[in-house]
Amino acid sequence: MLYIGDLVNTHGIKGEVRIISFFKYKDVVFKPNNFLYINNEKLKIKSYRKHKKYDMITFENYDNINDILKFKGMKVYINKDDYSFPGPLNEDLLGKKVYDKDKYIGTLINIINNNGQEVLVIKGKKEILVPYVDEFVKNIGENISLDLIEGFINED
Repeated sequence: MLYIGDLVNTHGIKGEVRIISFFKYKDVVFKPNNFLYINNEKLKIKSYRKHKKYDMITFENYDNINDILKFKGMKVYINKDDYSFPGPLNEDLLGKKVYDKDKYIGTLINIINNNGQEVLVIKGKKEILVPYVDEFVKNIGENISLDLIEGFINED
C-alpha cells in the first residue's frame, strides 16, 4: 500500500470527504471507479472534484455523513500495482545515487513538498536541497543525473 494523503474532514451531509494530498499523480488516482484504502477498507470512488486545497471525494455505498465519519482523521492509501503512472514515484527514488553532470554528490534521502514545489534532499558531504524541476533533473534511471548551475553547490 502507498500512502497518498489524509482524510481531514467531511463536507456536507451526503458523505463527501475532504482529502489533503500532495501525491504527484492525483489525476491518475482520483477518478470514479478507482479504489482507495482507508483503515484497511477498500472504497470505490463515486465522484471527485477539487475545492480550494482539498480533493473532494464521495464513495459508493456511503451517502450519509454518519456513515463516513468513522474515517475522519485517517490516512488514505492506494494499491500502487493497480495503476500505471507516467513517471517514477517519489518513494521509488529514495536511496538512489545522485550525480551533477558526472560528479557524485550524494544519495537522495527525501523529497519534500514545499507548497506544491517538490525539493530533492541529497545527503553528501553536506545536505543539499535541489528543486525537483526539469531544468535541474536531467535523467532518472539507476541513478539520478542533475545539471546544476555553477555555484549551486557550495564546496566549502
